[in-house]
Amino acid sequence: MKLTVLVDNATLTDSYFLAEPGISIYLEDGATRILFDAGYSGIVVSNARRMGIDLLRVGEIVLSHGHLDHTWGLDALLRLHTEAIIEGRERIEPTFIAHPDSFLTRSFGGAGEIGCHLSVEELFRHGKVLLTASPLWLTENLVFLGEIKRRFDFEQMPSIGYIYTPDGIRDDTVADDTALACRTPEGLVIITGCAHAGICSIVEQAREVCDEDRIADIIGGFHLLNPSPGRMQGILDHLAEVRPSVLHPCHCTDLAAKIALAKVADVRDVGVGLHLEYG
Repeated sequence: MKLTVLVDNATLTDSYFLAEPGISIYLEDGATRILFDAGYSGIVVSNARRMGIDLLRVGEIVLSHGHLDHTWGLDALLRLHTEAIIEGRERIEPTFIAHPDSFLTRSFGGAGEIGCHLSVEELFRHGKVLLTASPLWLTENLVFLGEIKRRFDFEQMPSIGYIYTPDGIRDDTVADDTALACRTPEGLVIITGCAHAGICSIVEQAREVCDEDRIADIIGGFHLLNPSPGRMQGILDHLAEVRPSVLHPCHCTDLAAKIALAKVADVRDVGVGLHLEYG
């Protein structure tokens, strides 16, 4: 399995790409090409083009959850596909894969929409849409983990604004937050968006779904922005037991958290332009 970071809060040193508060990761597993999240503004398209990655050949676009820094870049992807159709260029019709809550309206702190501003109906006009809260195998080794069971009290977080459901408005616990896991010879590679569900809960779900205890790498957001001491210590204690070979924390992970994580694992740099291969 290969992956390339297309969007992150920073670029690698001396890599002349664009960065923004968001994340998008391109994956290849055999002949399968997947885009995990789409970032915020659309730089996913320009960065991919500069890296020589053809997003028109991506078969699945997978969303970690519905927040704007992971989904608003979908606009640029839809424009890319629309232009290809009009110009007669070859493309693969994408399948959009997400939790059923990922396209609901969300509000926070006076902002009327912090969720995906595209509806399921709109996406259906551009490709297939597959909504599931259950694990879904995308390849023989790569799985969409579905809704994450929140297993640890130390990871519990306050709600983030409100979510507007068919049954009414409720506090938004970001129940749609999920991740990918890939089985490799070295163990599991876990790819996260923001880890609102808790990075330790995600790790345990990946181990359970994949029937594999070894963790080769975790890359993505750990949702550690000024975490409470109890939350940070609980995560450190759990990861010390799990003993991941490598950690690549980025996006919504602050410097202090990265320094703390480095006490229990090999923490490595992440930024737009990073390319990793496993197996």
